[in-house]
Amino acid sequence: MNTLPATPHRQYVWDPLVRLFHWSLVACVLANFLLLEEGDPPHRWAGYIASALVLIRIVWGFIGSHHARFASFFPTPARLRHHLQQLRAGTLPHSDGHNPLGAIMMLALMALVLSLGATGYLMGTDAYWGEEWLEELHEGLANTLMLAVGLHAAAAIAMGKLEKVNLVRAMITGYKTWRQ
Repeated sequence: MNTLPATPHRQYVWDPLVRLFHWSLVACVLANFLLLEEGDPPHRWAGYIASALVLIRIVWGFIGSHHARFASFFPTPARLRHHLQQLRAGTLPHSDGHNPLGAIMMLALMALVLSLGATGYLMGTDAYWGEEWLEELHEGLANTLMLAVGLHAAAAIAMGKLEKVNLVRAMITGYKTWRQ
């Protein structure tokens, strides 16, 4: 008896602004960490652009498309508990948007970028110029951000395998496709 392969299911999830935000932020963060010289004008401008992107995304989190809105994925205790129970039981269904753990990571990444923008800006002001504690805080935040970025990328790959969906492709095309 021949069985037909599972039918793929496709759902539009990420709107163009969310995808543009994501990949632009990736470019700014990686450029600042890997390519641009600390303190030079291009480094500062990439940081300001990253901060502006996060602020735009926060506004979009209230007025944007369904899956972009914080209300659709905010990691409430009930959502988080349910998600963790599903993970432990191995009965994880696909998530239409961010799952609660992904939402926590997204919010943490955005908070780190804004904190880096604020500390970077303050380092250039007369009041905080040359303050070693602020420079160390900025560097610590940058290292924490890169650690979180690595965790985010690894988790996206792992969750994609668990949910049987290519999350990187979804963040490029806007569509999540999985086999039922």
